[in-house]
Amino acid sequence: MGDSRRVGVAVDFSVCSRAALKWAIDNAVRKGDHLILVNIRPEGNYEETEVQLWEATGSPLIPLAELHDANIMKKYGTKPDPETLEIVSSAATQKEIVVVMKIFWGDAREKLCEAIDNIPLDYLVIGNRGLGKLKRAILGSVSNYVVNHGACPVTVVKQVDA
Repeated sequence: MGDSRRVGVAVDFSVCSRAALKWAIDNAVRKGDHLILVNIRPEGNYEETEVQLWEATGSPLIPLAELHDANIMKKYGTKPDPETLEIVSSAATQKEIVVVMKIFWGDAREKLCEAIDNIPLDYLVIGNRGLGKLKRAILGSVSNYVVNHGACPVTVVKQVDA
């Protein structure tokens, strides 16, 4: 891969993750890089055999073209929003980067750290929902956990209310 890097962005297709995605494209991704969207699905009772096979290791890398196909995304149990797809499609063309997605099933904190090691990622960008101190103390912060336990540089993009 030469000078190309694997830049990961945690996406759940929320406003917060789109802000992190935009930040990563504007500030971290450069020509020739691989932008890897890391999507964590909650644990559940998935009937499809592929999902059962992938629960331990995550899905195969899903190319950008397949992210636009609703039937393929249904197989993975996820549905990327049109705005996120537009952002990554534009970035792929303008920045000349490869965009893929990998889906994991389970606890977001643990699976993001696994993604860093298993893909492997050179850099990860994650959004921050801006939980208050009380909620963060009770629920824990995914971004805080990943910053402290991830094996690569992690940038947390705070959501700014307009």
